[in-house]
Amino acid sequence: MEPEITTNYVTDSSRLGYIRVSIELMLEDANNVAIVEHHAPLIRSTIIEILGEQDEEKIQSLTGREEIRRYCFETVNQLLEQEVGEPLLVNLLFTKFLYQ
Repeated sequence: MEPEITTNYVTDSSRLGYIRVSIELMLEDANNVAIVEHHAPLIRSTIIEILGEQDEEKIQSLTGREEIRRYCFETVNQLLEQEVGEPLLVNLLFTKFLYQ
């Protein structure tokens, strides 16, 4: 997904942290690329919302990042199923994951 997603999250000390993520969506059928691109704004919004809800500990740990990635994958697939009638994603990958 282009461009990268940059958003804020609340840290334990009640200050804002930021997170910058590059995401790749893997599809089973290349013919579905146009469908996913059409729904890209909805997908981006959903992922931004998910990232903004996460706590600092989860964002900074490897297992927490994997949980976030899995939750994003499942949520986006459910969203696509609601919109087009079938889940289109095979996987969702974080290719860059920076936080501060």
